[in-house]
Amino acid sequence: MSRAVLPLLAVLVLALMAGSLLVGPARLGLGESLSALLAGGAEGDAVALVMQEVRLPRALLGAMVGAALGLSGAVLQGFLRNPLAEPGLIGTSASAALGAVIALQTGVAALHVLVLPGAALLGAGVSVALVVAIAGPRGGAMTLILSGIAVSAFAAALTALVLNLSPNPFAAAEIVFWTMGSLADRSMVHVWLALPLMALGAGMLAATGRGLDALTLGEDAAEALGTDLRRLRMLTVGGVAALVGSATAVAGAVGFVGLVVPHILRPLVGARPSALLPASALGGAAMVLAADIAVRLIAPDRDLKLGVLTAIVGAPFFLHLIWRLRARLA
Repeated sequence: MSRAVLPLLAVLVLALMAGSLLVGPARLGLGESLSALLAGGAEGDAVALVMQEVRLPRALLGAMVGAALGLSGAVLQGFLRNPLAEPGLIGTSASAALGAVIALQTGVAALHVLVLPGAALLGAGVSVALVVAIAGPRGGAMTLILSGIAVSAFAAALTALVLNLSPNPFAAAEIVFWTMGSLADRSMVHVWLALPLMALGAGMLAATGRGLDALTLGEDAAEALGTDLRRLRMLTVGGVAALVGSATAVAGAVGFVGLVVPHILRPLVGARPSALLPASALGGAAMVLAADIAVRLIAPDRDLKLGVLTAIVGAPFFLHLIWRLRARLA
């Protein structure tokens, strides 16, 4: 079964991307949509505009954001050896949201389309520097977790403070809606902004596979096998920050993907963390694409937020994990 998982997930992602391209308020036929997407159209062609400037970026970002969150969750769970670890644990998503919120509140987000995601990326970068500085050069997994929790809580408190002091109710509403997460109204500009950072982060996390496999034996055994734990930690923190920061910058807060997907796929790929990484990336892409299609089908006339749907699905799963853990310890 484990050998068939990756091909099946790849086919599922491609099918969901095709579905994402075909679903929308503009009821376009399959042939018409594919022709406009692949061959283009005359200047000002409405169908080509919808396919190339609205649906294609949304489908690409859905796959990219999902893969980033799924891969980050799998790596963090392997590095921390904690089945409840998720990408927001090191504070990157909360800090990225804080950067975006400040940009929205001050009004600078209206200056250019890249200001908002740029502010979110800046917030993510600051969080990485703080977590690394607090944890110290030789801090272990527990120190890293506590540092991330502290930074995340502080960023969340500052976000609440900005909302509390906001004199403009329209800015406050925009902030709240942005933090719910969405892929609506995104363009290829967002794709090109996120792609280099996501590629860098994915490359860093792909290099952690062997170290994560060795770490399953414990830190002492991993070091005896030649694993450089300090390098492994820097690759993990840097890679997760690049992926989660860029995902939050272009899509807002989309929760539970990095927690749920590795747990669903872990029994299918075996016990090796390295085998879980590509599977979780594909599984995360499939989950976000499916959720984004669902929000368009469930409420086509209302802007149902992507993060709301993933939380509705993910929260019960999280409770199920806690219940299983409690039963195992009883």
